[in-house]
Amino acid sequence: MRYLSWAYMAVIYLFILLPVGALVLFSFQDGRLPVPPLKGVTLDWYAKVLADRDLMAALGNSFLVAIGSSAVALVLGFMAASGLSRVVLPGSVLMRGLLIAPMTVSYLIIGLGLLQVFNTVGVRPSLMATGIGHVVINLPLCFSIIYAAMGEHQRNAMRAARDLGAREWQVLALISAPMLAPALAAAFFLSVTFSWDEFIIAFLLTRFDVTLPVEIWSMLRSGLSPATNAIGSLVFLVSIAVIVTLELTLFRKARK
Repeated sequence: MRYLSWAYMAVIYLFILLPVGALVLFSFQDGRLPVPPLKGVTLDWYAKVLADRDLMAALGNSFLVAIGSSAVALVLGFMAASGLSRVVLPGSVLMRGLLIAPMTVSYLIIGLGLLQVFNTVGVRPSLMATGIGHVVINLPLCFSIIYAAMGEHQRNAMRAARDLGAREWQVLALISAPMLAPALAAAFFLSVTFSWDEFIIAFLLTRFDVTLPVEIWSMLRSGLSPATNAIGSLVFLVSIAVIVTLELTLFRKARK
């Protein structure tokens, strides 16, 4: 049974990582198509990607939108979770359901709805509009993670701080936030990941200043290229570096 368990785990990891491995492997293809067989190894595609101004601008736009929208979603989600966990109000279940509801709606529907709303109020497609759209889809995620992490000991600590005369902002900033640091970090970086990869809302709500997924889609319209593999490999490398850094610092400290 032990060997079967190891074999099962190996198959699962192979199934998950095989597409990523193929993407990284053919980003070094010494040819114009990222398909077998591997004709040779070259770093020219990475050099081409790093020298492409449009790609680097799209990368910067994605970073700006991901960090900004995730920060706003985190703050709003934290405040909503703190408020709904503090007091049981009539309709609290309905309020939580409404906050989580966007997670069950297609990004296409959300993007089309936001596009119509923005057209009505005169907001033009831009990175700001895309950021608002990403707040809409990431706020339910942040709220769910933070609310689930709020146990009775957090509520008791917050209640004790209020009884000792702490103001509400002090309770949130000095008591609740430090106790929920792992949950806050998880919510923030998951939001960054979802915003970084999101295409449909970014495609509908941007025009000239586009994000990286939209720029990659534009490149794919002209056909497959190892350059797109190189972009994906760089993004994957950055994501792995962030996860490893968090695991070695914040999450390890939380477990201790």
